[in-house]
Amino acid sequence: MEKDYAIQMGSSNLRYGAGVTKEVGMDLVDMGIKRVLLMTDPNLKNAAPVQTVKEALTSEGIEFEVFDQVRVEPTDLSFKAAIAVAAEGKYEAFVAVGGGSTIDTAKAANLYATYPDDFFAYINAPIGQGKPIPGPVKPLIAIPTTAGTGSETTGVAIFDLTDRHVKTGIAHRYLKPTLGLVDPENTRTMPPVVAASSGLDVLCHALESYTALPFYERPLPARPILRPAYQGHNPISDIWSLRAIELVSQYIVRAYRNPDDLEARSNMILASSMAGMGFGNAGVHLCHGMSYPVSGMVRDYRPDGLKTHHAIIPHGMSVVLNAPAVFRFTGPACPERHLHAAKIMGADISEVRDPKIEAGELLAREIIKVMQSLDVPNGLSAVGFSPDDIPVLVKGTLPQHRVTKLSPRPANAEDLTSLFGDAMRYW
Repeated sequence: MEKDYAIQMGSSNLRYGAGVTKEVGMDLVDMGIKRVLLMTDPNLKNAAPVQTVKEALTSEGIEFEVFDQVRVEPTDLSFKAAIAVAAEGKYEAFVAVGGGSTIDTAKAANLYATYPDDFFAYINAPIGQGKPIPGPVKPLIAIPTTAGTGSETTGVAIFDLTDRHVKTGIAHRYLKPTLGLVDPENTRTMPPVVAASSGLDVLCHALESYTALPFYERPLPARPILRPAYQGHNPISDIWSLRAIELVSQYIVRAYRNPDDLEARSNMILASSMAGMGFGNAGVHLCHGMSYPVSGMVRDYRPDGLKTHHAIIPHGMSVVLNAPAVFRFTGPACPERHLHAAKIMGADISEVRDPKIEAGELLAREIIKVMQSLDVPNGLSAVGFSPDDIPVLVKGTLPQHRVTKLSPRPANAEDLTSLFGDAMRYW
């Protein structure tokens, strides 16, 4: 196999600062945009961030319509509903106000409204056809209200396939938002469970991208356009990932316990964008790959403090529930990176004698400490799974090639069976 020799960094256009949301109308005027679709979810439609955007659009004379039926943890059905609205309206641009669910839904709506095709055409192989996006899409301004997914920085849109009970997605550089307005004020009303879950997603984004397979171990693509968005760890993404680990370790517990702590909220949403720029170019691996069937197979679990009409395991929770097991497994593949990450999170590494054996366990312990501080359920068994579910969880993970193949240590079905068993309970 001929291996790759290059990385291609997709830069993110961000504006960060308390109050930048009110500038969105001026941005659209400067782009020459007159008609937009404002997208959000039912929980946010009357909240301050959406009202600020409406006022900003109105004050600048921007014509807009509102789609407020984004599903938290979107599905193929909710994507299709948004796509239908986007296609009928002939909008010149899109504004997404919300968490990753809203921003990802806006990416999909923008894509299929711009380049109509079979729904599975652009979805990642082997579940979909993996067709490259033909060209640039319409402008999308992303305004995150959670400090979590980093979707304002990435070209990825994730959703559940309802009939298969598994997550998949679309990934291409053309899906990156035109502009991300990263405003700490918009995270003020996050419920504690959302602050915890989204913040843990940031942590896993950063840890997975830092420990992913190196870019030079990937197969060489036949053409530059086929080089994937997720390329493996590289010198540029490492910078973003390491800083994000540092910020999350310092501020996540503060942001969870005190929503009025502006310093903590500001640093968490900054960490989210930083981690997004890291994993948006390097990729994630097994924690995320294993999370997709976990969230897709949810039965009755509903987190305390989260208003939802359907059972849900929040994305960041479904990811971190696998993380200690994963990093114990991947530790021997690149022990120096696991050890460095553990040190940043607060581990004492002065007594380490054999990093290949000890590094993964040290990192797992630090993650468990954070989980306990944020009242995260104790493993998969605490959100409704049992060992009897493991074969189906493994089956749902195996097709997630886009991310699982970036694991620094390959994981076959037998390995995944052990990993899910380890993830059932941690303390």
